[in-house]
Amino acid sequence: MTLKILTVLAGAPVGGAETFFVSLSRTLKRSGMAVRSVLKANDLREAQLAEEGIAFQIAPFRSYFDFVTGRTVRRVADEFKPDAVLAFAARAAHLTPKGNYPLIGRLGGYYDLRNFKHCDHLICNAPDLVRYVLEGGWPKDRVHHIANFPFLPDAAPLERSAFGTPQDAPLAVALGRLHQRKGLDILLRAAKLIPELYIWIAGEGKERANLERLSHEMGVAARVKFLGWRTDRSALYKCADVCVYPSRKEPFGNIVVEAWSCGTPLVTTASKGPKWLVRDGEDAILTPIDDVEALAEGIRAVLSSKTLADKLVRGGHKRIADEFSEGAIVRRYTELFESVKR
Repeated sequence: MTLKILTVLAGAPVGGAETFFVSLSRTLKRSGMAVRSVLKANDLREAQLAEEGIAFQIAPFRSYFDFVTGRTVRRVADEFKPDAVLAFAARAAHLTPKGNYPLIGRLGGYYDLRNFKHCDHLICNAPDLVRYVLEGGWPKDRVHHIANFPFLPDAAPLERSAFGTPQDAPLAVALGRLHQRKGLDILLRAAKLIPELYIWIAGEGKERANLERLSHEMGVAARVKFLGWRTDRSALYKCADVCVYPSRKEPFGNIVVEAWSCGTPLVTTASKGPKWLVRDGEDAILTPIDDVEALAEGIRAVLSSKTLADKLVRGGHKRIADEFSEGAIVRRYTELFESVKR
């Protein structure tokens, strides 16, 4: 019998969790499940769901005095009769009412657990989030660890000339929300120590103006290109000689598995998620958080040694095949949905 899953998201305009919401909804449908969604209005996500043939309903997901979202979710659930409702992050979990369905909250960060009081089960995408939830009082048999998989539609590499980048220049790509915890300021400071390096930063967020200002202060503005939020991530990875992920606080790290999937050598920092994911020197270079010199040294090591770069790429491909493939992760979700359905 076909599993029926309702996915629910409030979400920021852009972000990794929001991207994975679409990726997982699409993949569950492609695996043979019936999928519907309730989400906050967002032109990009609406278009992506529609392209996949996933029916969706828009709800306001307001922070305060929201008397609409819960009724909307309940109405869709009453009509769809899902085997499980999967709520992405805190606000979606908080505003999804209990009903005649198992409610599963999905955590990709250290959210206030009071927002998940309606949930029957929780999914954490990283071991440290499991620790956080268990220490918060959740029973072990209702907490499940299921990692993310990379979902990157294939695309040809972009033309470097489109972003004022010489064809023969070493190029680093960094992707993600422009937020202080992403550590992109450390990458800009490291760029000062590698005068030949060009950097593409793909993302949006409240730190953009500060990062642009810092690039001028560091004297690297001519070599740093701010591309905005991009949906052609595989094209970006394929252009680059190295992916740099200098995050200060990251419970999982989608960029790690995406870089592995696309065959781009990775240099990252030892925040919780990358430190768990990465085997230093085998599938990525791991450097201390906020260490400009170490980050620059890691980037130089990859750029100067094709042998090392190729080794990291092979190691990353093996990790995807062995642990983080789309099929393996969807099987985990399927097993959980089957076990909780009523």
